[in-house]
Amino acid sequence: MPEIAAHEPMTVDAMEAYRRSGRAWVLLTAGSPDASPVAYALVDVVDGAAHIEQISVDPAFARQGLGRRLIDHVAAEARAEARTAVTLTTFRDVPWNAPYYERCGFRVLAESELGPELATKRDDEANLGLDPALRVCMRRELV
Repeated sequence: MPEIAAHEPMTVDAMEAYRRSGRAWVLLTAGSPDASPVAYALVDVVDGAAHIEQISVDPAFARQGLGRRLIDHVAAEARAEARTAVTLTTFRDVPWNAPYYERCGFRVLAESELGPELATKRDDEANLGLDPALRVCMRRELV
C-alpha cells in the first residue's frame, strides 16, 4: 500500500497526546516483565461518536483476535461514555480493512449519513493523497 507507506508515521508526541487524554489503548505481550506493545488503538470523538483514528497490530501477532479485542474495548469505552456509535475510515477493498470491519459489526455509510466532522475527516484524507474512490466511512452502532 504505497499511498500509506509514503506518509510519515505519527509522532511520539502525537501518540502521547492520545495517551494523556485517555484515548489510547495498547496490548502488550503477556507473561514477562519486559512486555512489548503488539497492538494499539487511538480514538477521537467525531460527530459525537468514538472514532478509531488508528488501529494497528504487529504482523507477527496477526490473526490472534487482537484487533477485534481492541475494537470491542473501544466500543465498551464508548458505551460507558454514552456514545451511540464507533466510526472509522478505511480502504474499501483491502481484505483486512472494510471487509474485516464489516465482520466486526461496522457498516459502510452512504454520503447522506456522514456527519460534518466525519465528512471533513474524509476530505482531509483526500487532501493527503488518499483516493476517496478507494475509501469508505464506516459505523458500528452501540445501541
